[in-house]
Amino acid sequence: MDFNDLKAFAANHANYEIRVITHSGSHCYQVELEDMDGARHMLTRRGKPVVFRSLEDVYLELQRAGIHRAFLVQHVPQDEVIGRAAHYRDPLTSRVPLVF
Repeated sequence: MDFNDLKAFAANHANYEIRVITHSGSHCYQVELEDMDGARHMLTRRGKPVVFRSLEDVYLELQRAGIHRAFLVQHVPQDEVIGRAAHYRDPLTSRVPLVF
């Protein structure tokens, strides 16, 4: 989903979730939209996923699309390595609400 599609989707739909995804130890962020049907769409530019270098860059891009809320999701690979189940959807342990 490119930026214009994201902007149009946000303007025409109310039930969706924006996730800002990062990996532990990384300073790179990607943006994912999950619609009400459960389909996930990564923010892309020219067919390639967009990688942001700071949360401020993410905030500015999402604000330009008319989005002011998201969840920060941090993937921790150590959980998978030691055999723990990854809880990426558990709001209390892996998702941090962002309001900008």
